[in-house]
Amino acid sequence: MHCAGAFGMSWHLPADSQVALGNSSSSPRDCDGVSTLRPWLATAARLLLGVVLVVAGAIKVPDPAAAMRAVRAYQLVPEALVGPIAFGLPVLEIAVGLALLAGVFVRAAALASAVMLVVYIAAIVSAWARGLQIDCGCFGGGGQVAAGQTAYPGEVARDVGLLLVALALARWPASRLALGGRTQPYAEMEHSHVR
Repeated sequence: MHCAGAFGMSWHLPADSQVALGNSSSSPRDCDGVSTLRPWLATAARLLLGVVLVVAGAIKVPDPAAAMRAVRAYQLVPEALVGPIAFGLPVLEIAVGLALLAGVFVRAAALASAVMLVVYIAAIVSAWARGLQIDCGCFGGGGQVAAGQTAYPGEVARDVGLLLVALALARWPASRLALGGRTQPYAEMEHSHVR
C-alpha cells in the first residue's frame, strides 16, 4: 500500500500492514490517520470560533455605548458609520458564531470569520502604528486606556491564531456533531474528492 505523507513525502507499506491499520481498504489518505482525525479537528475549530464569536458579540450587545466608544476610538470611520458598525458588528458576530456552533453553512461562516478577523487585525495594527492608546473592545469595553495598558501584541497574536483556525476550517469544513452539511460519512466524502 502506498501512503502519502506530509510535505509530499511518500512511502510504501507492506500489504499485511493494512490489517495492522485495521482497514483492508485503506486509501493513501488513511495512512496517517488524518482522514479520521480531520472531522474532529474541524469540530473543535468550529466550536472554538463559534464560542469566541458568540461571547464577543453577546458581551457587546447589552452595552451599545461601550461598543460605540470602542469603534470611535480606532478613528478609522466617519462618525456617521460609528453607530451602524457598533450595533451591527455584535449581531454579525453572534449570527456567524451560532452558525458555527450549529454546524450549518460552515464554510461560509468560517470565511466570514476570517474576513472579520482580517479587519480586526488591520484595525488593531493601525491603532498600534498610529500610537493610539486604546483597548481593542474585542470582548466589550474599548476606548481610551492609560499609557502602557495596551495589549496590541497579544491581541494581534490571538486574532492571527483564530484567523489560521478559520482558514483551516474554510478549507476542511466537514465536521462531526453538525446540523448541516452532507449526510454521507466523512471518509466517503474524502474518498469522493480523490476520484
